[in-house]
Amino acid sequence: MMQGKNKMTLRFDARSVNEGFARVAVAAFIAGLNPTLDEVADVKTAVSEAVTNAIIHGYDDPEGQVELSCCIAEREVWIEVSDTGKGIADVKRAMEPFYTTRPELERSGMGFAFMEAFMDEVKVESAKGEGTRVWMHKKIGVQEG
Repeated sequence: MMQGKNKMTLRFDARSVNEGFARVAVAAFIAGLNPTLDEVADVKTAVSEAVTNAIIHGYDDPEGQVELSCCIAEREVWIEVSDTGKGIADVKRAMEPFYTTRPELERSGMGFAFMEAFMDEVKVESAKGEGTRVWMHKKIGVQEG
């Protein structure tokens, strides 16, 4: 285990009102890394997309729960968003830009594309009827190149 590792986990109802709470909670948690405003915005956007996906696509009712975990080690943050909802039948297809299973909600189908654009790494694991787990990773304060 790395020195200086810090973890937190939140569990909340699958209600759209909690998406903003999740964004702010993660932003506050990573504040100790002294991220740039752009880095904070990137992480908040990725968390927002992952949590919104869990709420909108994971469940048909707000009785479900979303779990958000973060781990910081050195200058890196790992974020996991999971639900125990419907699951994704075809993860590869779901990750294609503009693909959505809820066009009636005027969803753009860009959630995973945004996560991939704003984070260094995104992995998705899902099983139909068992839920979905999204892992995201980002280096903070480390200039690329």
